[in-house]
Amino acid sequence: MATALGRVFVYGGKGALGSVCVNQFKTKNWWVGSIDMKENDQADANIIVPIDASWQEQEDQILAQIKDILKGEKLDGVVCVAGGWAGGNAASKDFVKNSDLMWKQSVWSSVIASSVAAHHLKEGGFLTLTGAKPALTGTPGMIGYGMAKAAVHQLTKSLASEEGGLPKDALVATILPITLDTPMNRKWMPKADTSTWTPLEFVAELFVKWGQNQERPENGSLLQLVTKANKTELITA
Repeated sequence: MATALGRVFVYGGKGALGSVCVNQFKTKNWWVGSIDMKENDQADANIIVPIDASWQEQEDQILAQIKDILKGEKLDGVVCVAGGWAGGNAASKDFVKNSDLMWKQSVWSSVIASSVAAHHLKEGGFLTLTGAKPALTGTPGMIGYGMAKAAVHQLTKSLASEEGGLPKDALVATILPITLDTPMNRKWMPKADTSTWTPLEFVAELFVKWGQNQERPENGSLLQLVTKANKTELITA
């Protein structure tokens, strides 16, 4: 860890985007820890989220393991790319079930990542969370998803305030994708126009730049990832 250019934990480090983030930071000679339900063998350290534990129990266990791993060292970054998708409106039979799942996948992970940053991020470090562009307005076909992502947007604004609990001069910024170019999206939407999908590598490279104090956005930014003709723009919401 001592010879690494930086230290980062990726929450959701075994998912499609998380795995690319782990690899991207590793190629830049960063020490990388992964927090997920499954191990990422590319990471320098792995924390397995106890899926049946309560929200509080998950936070307690994750914080304790990070403290043991870091042994007093501080993190340069915390990247939270955990999440998922489920559809349904208020009349759907799985409305509450899916809303609960979305809350756990997006809000629980984002709040715990924020706690990790509050306890272990160095001054001037960065925390990035994952919202969603559709959640800037109503999402009738996926209400639970929209609610959870909107909560992450609100969390971002709260953390960016001086009283938000993050270390001095820390950056918090949240990406708001429309559609990410993941293997699962290609499987379920085989006929879609993928030229409007945002490449995972673009997102991971963005985080690496922020970790190197390059092209950092304003604190508290909600950054829409808008891809057209295979070119991605960052548009502040």
